[in-house]
Amino acid sequence: MGEEKCLGRVGQFMRAIRARISSEDLAFMEAHLPKEARPLFLAMHPADQRHVLNVAHTALAIAEETGAEVDRELLLRCCLLHDVGRVKGTMDVWGKVWAVLAEKFLPAALWQKLECTEAAHFWQKPGLALHVYRCHPEIGAGKLRGLGFDQEAEIIRFHHSPPDGAEAEELKLLRRADALN
Repeated sequence: MGEEKCLGRVGQFMRAIRARISSEDLAFMEAHLPKEARPLFLAMHPADQRHVLNVAHTALAIAEETGAEVDRELLLRCCLLHDVGRVKGTMDVWGKVWAVLAEKFLPAALWQKLECTEAAHFWQKPGLALHVYRCHPEIGAGKLRGLGFDQEAEIIRFHHSPPDGAEAEELKLLRRADALN
């Protein structure tokens, strides 16, 4: 891992352990998410809530700065919901630290042996964190589809996929803002 990327990860960790959500943050979320989607936001760890709020503000600033022609409300919903595949208890701050280090240092075959979709026992939590880290876009998209948010689900499902050129402007902005936060 390059020095710059490593320092970025350290900063990300420090922001995560100090993450706080204010009443203004909750008001912003409530202003841009339909009632049916709010429980998904609230189920995330506060560090993830802080992250998605930062992504939303960054994406909106980029859209305004560049004059991008996007559905701003769709963009904000996608930003606020893009990590709902990660919930408190499946991948918290230490689970993400573990997954990031595992991604860097574990051989793929060992990752596959450790990864699991449930954690019935404490010792399975690291394996669940690996699964959630790898699959949270699909997990979140499934939750959103179940609530009828198909357009958001389709964007969120691809937010960690490589760009393909023929994708929604909202997805491009989400990716860019996510990378900056």
